[in-house]
Amino acid sequence: MDFQAGILQDGSPMESLEKQLICPICLEMFSKPVVILPCQHNLCRKCANDIFQAANPYWQSRGSLISGGRFRCPSCRHEVLLDRHGVYGLQRNLLVENIIDIYKQECSSRPLKKGEHPMCKEHEDERINIYCVTCEVPTCSMCKVFGAHKDCEVAPLQTVFQGQKTELNNCISMLVAGNDRIQTIISQLEDSCQSTEENSEAAKRELCARFDALAALLEEKKSELLQRISQEQGDKTAFIQSLICQYKEQLEKSSRLVETAIQAAEETGGAAFLMGTGTHISMLPLPRIVEASKGGRLEKIEQGYESMDAFSVSLDHLTEAVRALDFDPAEEDEEYFDGEEEEVEE
Repeated sequence: MDFQAGILQDGSPMESLEKQLICPICLEMFSKPVVILPCQHNLCRKCANDIFQAANPYWQSRGSLISGGRFRCPSCRHEVLLDRHGVYGLQRNLLVENIIDIYKQECSSRPLKKGEHPMCKEHEDERINIYCVTCEVPTCSMCKVFGAHKDCEVAPLQTVFQGQKTELNNCISMLVAGNDRIQTIISQLEDSCQSTEENSEAAKRELCARFDALAALLEEKKSELLQRISQEQGDKTAFIQSLICQYKEQLEKSSRLVETAIQAAEETGGAAFLMGTGTHISMLPLPRIVEASKGGRLEKIEQGYESMDAFSVSLDHLTEAVRALDFDPAEEDEEYFDGEEEEVEE
């Protein structure tokens, strides 16, 4: 108690203490009960409840099945999470309440000094105690009776003060609630931005995987078709090579027959030629030479046998299909996006 008395002895510490006891919402001294937020800042319970109701407009109609809500501290913007009891679940700050009681007792016991209340400039001994509604300025009673405001409409100063203070508090509550909603929208937009980046990377990976699979399939199909062409090439060249060997063998035999026949034709003795007493005529029957002179009877290839036109592949339809590749239209996503824009505008 000695410590409190030491604080309240001087006017400057008194003003400092009063500033510490002002609610940041209603801008008045904390009213009982005072609640302490998780960030250690204090609020009047009524002010805290006003902020909470503004940030959670449907909380009262939710029922007990829904667990609480959230709002942001007006001093530090720290997010306060509440359970199903709402503001009434916050802890009361009894220390601040006791300090307020001591402060009010000390203020009530101190005499009011002349300089502590605004005085009228026209009537120096008169205090400002009424409000001129017509001119919208505070004034004194003498100004209303004899002065510049005698024909104006006036109202009690305290009444006007309380009315404007209430209006200001309501505006502050609305601003705080609006800031909280804006912060919520910003958080949602930031989450949407991060989700967009993650979904884009996933879509890129999926697209690359699909094109890689398509490229692998095309490569596999190309290898298969090349293998078939190589197989056909091997079969045809093997057959042609076998024919070449047969014709070379026949050519060699025919050349030997020609040589033998020439030697036989050089025989001058008719009897010897016909009786086969010459050197080579006995080895070369005439029917065989006649048969060889008629040409070979080996197999031949058909015209165009060497052509590989049968293995021509048309890829025009695939080319057009690849050029026509595009993403599937997502009508549901477009409708959802339009709905998001309307919500943000509201």
